[in-house]
Amino acid sequence: MREIVFDTETTGLSPADGHRLVEIGALEMVNRVETGRSFHIYCNPEREMPSEAFEVHGLSDAFLANKPLFSEEARNFIDFIEDSPLVAHNAQFDFGFLNAELERAGHAAVAMDRMIDTLAIARTKHPGAKHSLDALCARYGVDRSQRVLHGALLDAQLLAQVYVELTGGRQIGLVLADESTDSGSATTPSGPARAPRRPVREPRPHSASPEEKARHAAFVARLTDPLWAERRAKG
Repeated sequence: MREIVFDTETTGLSPADGHRLVEIGALEMVNRVETGRSFHIYCNPEREMPSEAFEVHGLSDAFLANKPLFSEEARNFIDFIEDSPLVAHNAQFDFGFLNAELERAGHAAVAMDRMIDTLAIARTKHPGAKHSLDALCARYGVDRSQRVLHGALLDAQLLAQVYVELTGGRQIGLVLADESTDSGSATTPSGPARAPRRPVREPRPHSASPEEKARHAAFVARLTDPLWAERRAKG
């Protein structure tokens, strides 16, 4: 199964207030394994960067001034994501900005049923705990030492590792046997491995034959002062 894990950086909290997307990073996963394919762009937001947003991601007006508009890169992004499910942390936020930019550029919005929200998954799996990306990295031992500031591609890479842990860990793609064998024991992403098929053996008799009973009686008769005989006498 192909999935796209992505993250965005913006000028603020809501496109309804005129805020714009300034960075998007996305990477491809197949059966929850990163393929090495990624998509990353910075975008000129056509507006000034508020100081609060700059403190989060460090993307200045001067840095973004010569970057392309999102509309110039929209088709490349659409081609990259294809029709795959899109994974994001607090996905409503990222989908809101992504769809606002797509519609501004004259493209169709991404359907919300393609959204996989790792924040919702984390809240269900770890109720009462902290659910930020940093907190989940700490919980699952994901190295976030390079995350000094927020960055869309770096955060997507961290989220991909967290997503694997939230959905079952690395065992998801494990194959224990060749699917072409008769045992049918290969693990698939949708379920555990089946036990190997073995030939059915006829049940073995467990009751003693008359000959075996006779040999046992003869053996017992040769025993000298067996303990059970003494106990029977006392009883």
